[in-house]
Amino acid sequence: MRTWMQQVSTLHKKHNIEVIWVTSGAIAWAAERTNFNSSKRTLPQKQALSAIGQPLIMDQYNLAMHATGLMGAQVLLTAGDMKDRTRSKNLKNTLTELLKWNMIPILNENDAIATEEIQFGDNDSLASQVALMMKAERLVLMTDVDGLFDKDPNTNQGAHLISYVPKVGARERKMADKKAVSSVGRGGMFSKLIAADKASKGGITTHFVRGDMANNLIAIALGQPIGTQIGGRFGSR
Repeated sequence: MRTWMQQVSTLHKKHNIEVIWVTSGAIAWAAERTNFNSSKRTLPQKQALSAIGQPLIMDQYNLAMHATGLMGAQVLLTAGDMKDRTRSKNLKNTLTELLKWNMIPILNENDAIATEEIQFGDNDSLASQVALMMKAERLVLMTDVDGLFDKDPNTNQGAHLISYVPKVGARERKMADKKAVSSVGRGGMFSKLIAADKASKGGITTHFVRGDMANNLIAIALGQPIGTQIGGRFGSR
C-alpha cells in the first residue's frame, strides 16, 4: 500500500493526474485478524467480516497516504447506489468535490449491507462503472499476473503475454478462466475483461498490470508498454 500511495503522490504532484482508488480485501483482512477460517460463510457472516475489515484497510491506506502528504476519503457504495439516479448523482458530486480538494477517494463495495440483489459482483465492475461515471481517461486493474496471457501462465510454461488488445472479443474471453478469482477478492481475469469491455465502449483505455510490479502506475502514465492494454493507442501517454 505504501508503494502504491507513493506512486499516487507522484502522479498527483508531478503529472497532475487525478486518481480515484478502488480497493478490495475487507473480508479477507478481517478473516485473517479474527481467525475466521470457515470456507463456507453465510451472507451475515460475510457482512460482519466486511464491517470489521473496512476500518482495518482504511487505517493502512491513511498511514500510507499521510507518509506522502496525501489525504484520503473513504466511500462505500452498492450497485443500488449506482442504479438510483439521485444517489448516483450525489456520488458523482461527492467524488468531484473530493478531487477538487486534492483528496484521494478510496472506494469499496459496502459489503456490510449489500445483498445479492445490490452487489456489483466484483470490484472490477465497480471500478469500471465509476470510471465511466467520472469520464476517466484510464482504468488500471491490478492483478497477480503480468497481464492477459494466451494460456494460463500458472499451468503453461509456454504462455505468452498479450501486450495489446484493440477490442475485447470472444477470443479474449476464451483465454480467461471464468472461475478464477483472487485470494482477497471476487474478481479474476474474466471479470477484468468484462470491465475493460464496458470501459472501452465509453472511450476509456484499460490496463491490466501486476499489482506488486515496481512503479507500475508511473510506467503507465509515461506510456511504457507494461502488462496488457485494452483499447486506446498502444503505448500512448
